[in-house]
Amino acid sequence: MTSRLFVPKDAAALAVGADEVVRALTQAAGKAGRRIEVVRTGSRGLFRLEPLVEVETDEGRIGYGPVSPDEVAELVAAGLFDGAEHRLRIGPPEALPFFARQTRLTFARCGIIDPLSLNDYRASGGFAGLEKARAMAPQAIVEAVKASGLRGRGGAGFPAGIKWETVLGASGARKYVACNADEGDSGTFADRMLMEGDPFLLIEGLLIAMRAVGAAKAFVYVRSEYPQAAQTMTEALTLCRGAGLLAEGDIEVRLGAGAYVCGEETAMLESLEGRRGQVRAKPPLPAHAGLFGQPTLVNNVLTLAAIPTILSAGPEAYAALGFGRSRGTAAVQLAGDVKNGGLFETPFGLTLGELVLQIGEGTESGRPIRAVQAGGPLGAYFPASLFDTPFDYEAFAAKDGLVGHGGLVVFNDTVDMAEQARFALEFCAVESCGKCTPCRLGAVRGVETVDRILAGRDPGASLELIRDLCDTMKFGSLCALGGLTPLPVLSALNHFPEDFRAPHEAAE
Repeated sequence: MTSRLFVPKDAAALAVGADEVVRALTQAAGKAGRRIEVVRTGSRGLFRLEPLVEVETDEGRIGYGPVSPDEVAELVAAGLFDGAEHRLRIGPPEALPFFARQTRLTFARCGIIDPLSLNDYRASGGFAGLEKARAMAPQAIVEAVKASGLRGRGGAGFPAGIKWETVLGASGARKYVACNADEGDSGTFADRMLMEGDPFLLIEGLLIAMRAVGAAKAFVYVRSEYPQAAQTMTEALTLCRGAGLLAEGDIEVRLGAGAYVCGEETAMLESLEGRRGQVRAKPPLPAHAGLFGQPTLVNNVLTLAAIPTILSAGPEAYAALGFGRSRGTAAVQLAGDVKNGGLFETPFGLTLGELVLQIGEGTESGRPIRAVQAGGPLGAYFPASLFDTPFDYEAFAAKDGLVGHGGLVVFNDTVDMAEQARFALEFCAVESCGKCTPCRLGAVRGVETVDRILAGRDPGASLELIRDLCDTMKFGSLCALGGLTPLPVLSALNHFPEDFRAPHEAAE
């Protein structure tokens, strides 16, 4: 009898010793005279359990975690291959509250199947959306996306169907689809987890998008810090080519330039064309004149990965989930000082407090939460008084924040919010593409002004200056990098003014 085990091989699991655990399992099985088959999967997304080892039993898969290599012999002796009791045994992973409360659509296969098995993908419903799309006219596909209410998951929340319709109706010698996988926001890892755990889903979404807008070529722009995601996507595309699945056209993986600004769509297009990643002035929009001057559909990973489900299950079913104008599910990524750091897929509408205190179970350190930053390094800091805010584009915007790519970074009560505001300005100064003056110079002057405030040099005038500077950056910057930098600064000033007092003022 062969025991079947499942161990993730995504970057997060490898970083904490998943390969070493597999080697230890193989050695221990040989010594015990047991035959095993190890299936390498993506991560389920609850990182405190990694490396997670699951064994297939008559009652389903039983999980053990986190497992270190030196614990494997003990586990095998206790009956790991039969799902026996042990202090590391967590039972069926899907029964844990963190997973039981989720509505997994986009991430339904992550941690479950071999990400590079076409048979596993098909057996779990893969390519059903593409098959439907191939029987539909391009306009009908676009109408389905519009009816679903899907909005871009990259941060702006623009209705995906409107963008698709614009590209479909645009005239050009050739059209392109560009997938933005340059995931650079702090505390975010959803794109990486999807590409490493279910790459065929993204490929299926790309093929549907290419058919819908009339594109014969697509690019997946993967950030350079994601070498394993790029490799997995490349291997998956090779398998698809060999199986004759790329009927709509070719898809190519490109590594990013290592610049945060290349997450902005026009800077990404510049980089794809072989130039330095700098923001383009708009108009024209990429939908009319994008890559190589041709109509280009630009969507991020999670937007495209939602498309197969929308077509296979029906747009009405997708639109039935969510809150307000935010339809479908959100990939909330909990990071920072939080007990349950990981990815939680849920319909829009849970409050910030529910996500951090119930799903995240508060801080890992046990200290009180002082702030949660939502929307990446340029997102606002939410104090506990705003924990009743629903996770929703409009609700966050009403509190001067943004959903962004879904990252929530938790800070405990030891954080210095003035230093965090300074970091946002310093980050912008370093990462600015230099194209526009408000972003290029404003962030540098902002760092200097915060330093003057903290040194107690004319704090009243400096506070007035920093607010005026933020106003200039917000409305004068060419793109969101400079335009959003004021969010963390102003939220820190407004909600945590005590941190902006010079040491002698605080003592008084």
